[in-house]
Amino acid sequence: MPEEKIFYRRHLPHFQPPGAILFVTFRLYNSLPSDVIERLIQESEALERSFVSMEPSQHLPHILEAKKKMFAKWDAVLDQLRPGPRWLENDEIAQIVADALHYLDGKKYELIAYCIMPNHVHVVFKPLIKTQDEQGEYYYPVYEIMRSLKGFTAWKINRILNQKGAFWQEESYDHVVRDESELQRIVEYVLMNPVKAGLVESPEMWKWSYYKFTL
Repeated sequence: MPEEKIFYRRHLPHFQPPGAILFVTFRLYNSLPSDVIERLIQESEALERSFVSMEPSQHLPHILEAKKKMFAKWDAVLDQLRPGPRWLENDEIAQIVADALHYLDGKKYELIAYCIMPNHVHVVFKPLIKTQDEQGEYYYPVYEIMRSLKGFTAWKINRILNQKGAFWQEESYDHVVRDESELQRIVEYVLMNPVKAGLVESPEMWKWSYYKFTL
């Protein structure tokens, strides 16, 4: 099997081990104020600079911890803010996103869970094998999956809204699920997000959540 790869896109390195389950958050364009974005980017870049003095063999655990820390900070801000676009409160728009998430299930990933919030989306999935040869198995990269999801949904939603331009923020935030116990914690977090944000009293009341298995 190919070695685990670290690839750099923006602000923090992305890490996708072959066959890993991923927890991804993506958000609406302009859903965060510029000053908040700048502050969080500066924190991310400071963490990234701290890797420079380390030996390459020491990078991975620190990268994973940094990504987890920054993931939580971005998500907390999204839950707290009320100003800004909240297109996903519209049932027709949320349905387009839900349909797209399910459409790629079995094609590019195994869909485990998701929650569509007013200004962002949480999704947990396991990328499927894209190609296979004598050297090993190659899985769909997370950036390719997100490009498919965001590109199609943005095109369709913009037609409904009669608008042009960006619908989703370019950057997505992903976290590698390390084991079964962490997976259960993350799924619970995803399903409880509307409750934590004060939108409903129990996760069962939120229309735009999904879990493949029974809790």
